Amino acid sequence: MPLHFLSLSGILAAALLSAGHAQAATPDPGLRAEITARDAEFFRIFFEGCDPQAVAGMLTDDLEFYHDKQGVVARSAAPFVAQYAKTCEARKAPDAWRSRRELVADTLRVDPVPGYGAIEDGEHVFYERKGDGPEKLVGRAHFTQLWKKEGGAWKIARILSYAHEAVK
Repeated sequence: MPLHFLSLSGILAAALLSAGHAQAATPDPGLRAEITARDAEFFRIFFEGCDPQAVAGMLTDDLEFYHDKQGVVARSAAPFVAQYAKTCEARKAPDAWRSRRELVADTLRVDPVPGYGAIEDGEHVFYERKGDGPEKLVGRAHFTQLWKKEGGAWKIARILSYAHEAVK
């Protein structure tokens, strides 16, 4: 085989590989916007609302949720949603503790998972208040979520929540 053919093949292969790496390293802004919006919707409902049916509709049936402080939180959606329904009802009491989660936007990364969905990774902070009292920043954590595109809707399939730290 002529030497110039091997050199050309090597250059072409290197160009294709570097183009593939550049494409993978550049997040899709449309995908990021979709996941960011769905993330905000989920956490707003979960922490600030009380709508078990809406929460259930945002999870795959085979949901798995792992937490560095609470252990294995869920191995399927149904029991997770049932527990959520109990706790969100309790939050309606006038003097109950209420929480809010806020995404730390500049830490967010969203990567596609071809043929499945997307991986969302970032940090978030948590606020608490008793009843209608003042809100206080209480914690920060890292999270990774695997989103599945099912029937045109984004649903959470896996959650990893870790590196929780109290904020003083």
